[in-house]
Amino acid sequence: MSDLLGVAVLGTGHMGADHIRRLENVVSGAKVVAVADPDADRAEHALAGIAGASTHTEAEAALDAPGVQAVLIASPGPAHEEALLAAFARGLPVLCEKPMVPGSAGALRVVEAEARLGRRLAQIGFMRRYDAEYRQLKAVLDEGRLGRPLMLHCVHRNVSSPPDFTSAMLIDSSVAHEIDAARWLLGQELTAVTVLRPRSSDRAPEGLLDPQFVLFETDGGALVDVEVFVNCGFGYQVRCEAVCEAGSARIGEGHGMLVTSAGAAREEVAQDYLVRFADAYDREVQAWVDATRQGRVTGPGAWDGYAASVVAEAGVRAQESGARVTVDLAPRPALYE
Repeated sequence: MSDLLGVAVLGTGHMGADHIRRLENVVSGAKVVAVADPDADRAEHALAGIAGASTHTEAEAALDAPGVQAVLIASPGPAHEEALLAAFARGLPVLCEKPMVPGSAGALRVVEAEARLGRRLAQIGFMRRYDAEYRQLKAVLDEGRLGRPLMLHCVHRNVSSPPDFTSAMLIDSSVAHEIDAARWLLGQELTAVTVLRPRSSDRAPEGLLDPQFVLFETDGGALVDVEVFVNCGFGYQVRCEAVCEAGSARIGEGHGMLVTSAGAAREEVAQDYLVRFADAYDREVQAWVDATRQGRVTGPGAWDGYAASVVAEAGVRAQESGARVTVDLAPRPALYE
């Protein structure tokens, strides 16, 4: 492997462009050598000022470009399965943004394909595992000084939802992060989900059921609740409180500057996930580059992506039916034990 890991970035939208910037200006040990996007102008714009990288409108053309040693997938979710399988066929390590694959059937095909290879190539972009506060909370829970975790209370709020955002996407796009975070923090699988809905906010676009309250059960007897509100109007907020037998621990408070003036105090609230989790994204991609250069995968893998897709799919069924829906995972391949 050369001194710098040559990366092909698939997708140059909001997330992909930010990863290109990160690989070029923040992360050490890597360089962007190819990008792919159906919008050629957008791809060219994302590469502005980066010499030597090629642009393509087809993902496989970028994978076959000279110098490509690894792949970062930041294209829309429905394109992920084909891109992952193409990367596997070429033996290329992958960092794939969530969702790994939107549907559980496709996600299972990815798991089975990687299991047939007999080695892990995919890391899935659940970047909260790299956030300093989440890692601190994980350490507190793992060391056990607060006793057995009983509940996780989670909040996930966005200023506004993007165009064409659907009620199902509150679960399979937004809450997908809490699904993985809960599995990781607790070391337990989610076994059932119930979705409750208050009256929708007047800020919600017509037809969007927002906010929602999602309740998960785990195989360790814990409960996880998530308030998801994607049109709260005032800022981007992610919080999590673990309630244990001998105490509690809470993260997600006070990330903005506190301004005191004229007898009042005002705290700035982040407006975007790329602001709130900037450091987590940096840590995630750096860890991926470092591990890839050593021939390893150390982050959340294809099984975690599959589990999140299955739970999210059950959550959408619960949302639509109003009933409690159980989560049924396929047998875990030995590769992920």
